[in-house]
Amino acid sequence: MSERDGYAPGVPCWIDTWQADADAAVAFYVGLFGWEVEDTMPPDVPGKHFMCTLRGRDIAAVASRPEAAPAVSSWGTYVWVESAEETAAKAVDAGGDVIMHPFESLDGGRITVIGDPAGAAIGAWQPGTHKGAQLVNEPGAWSMSLLSTPDTEGALSFYRAVFGWTTEAFGSDFTMFRLPGFMGGEPQQPVPRDVVAVMTAADGQANWSVDFWTKDADATAETAKQLGGSVVAGPFDTPVGRTAVLADPEGAVFSVSTVAAAT
Repeated sequence: MSERDGYAPGVPCWIDTWQADADAAVAFYVGLFGWEVEDTMPPDVPGKHFMCTLRGRDIAAVASRPEAAPAVSSWGTYVWVESAEETAAKAVDAGGDVIMHPFESLDGGRITVIGDPAGAAIGAWQPGTHKGAQLVNEPGAWSMSLLSTPDTEGALSFYRAVFGWTTEAFGSDFTMFRLPGFMGGEPQQPVPRDVVAVMTAADGQANWSVDFWTKDADATAETAKQLGGSVVAGPFDTPVGRTAVLADPEGAVFSVSTVAAAT
């Protein structure tokens, strides 16, 4: 059930991180998750673009930071859309802005990076030949993206207008973004299968982060420290299992979770 071959419009479909030292970053994640990697950057293009795989299936990318990108290492989430240009226009109409105007991706598709009203950046990807993550929701793979924001009401309105997401409270600290009619996730997961992302209220700069499943969040946190990363928070118990918030050697924040089955 964790294998994918494309996504529906409005569904997060891909993640990547742009780093000053892509070689060092990919070595960290290979050590942490056991990924296999291949540099897929065309020979006439400067920098590196590592396609990361598990069991032969694409799960994420680690790349050199483009000149136009913010000089901060982070994990980015991309939502499948039918038109990058139309999504950029919707973002502006909904009170956000366009951080990176639509451009050609390596697979022949189109990408834009938009900002919500509180400044959180998220990508919109009009795919070409590449159809997003081929493996999700298993140890070592991406499972969910989280929006931390001081403006939850503004986020509700923005993401509804741009991607068609609805919301539902989850526990006392989280809100689930849902896409009506979408059937994803896994049968045993402890949230509805049309959940596409999660939001929590937080002070400071709004941002999107990503979560990877792991067999043992505590052990993964220890391994991250040994590989030159750091533990930002936890490990701690959550409504879905056990989670640790980590950072890689360049400071890109992500989380790892050991998820309990639904009861």
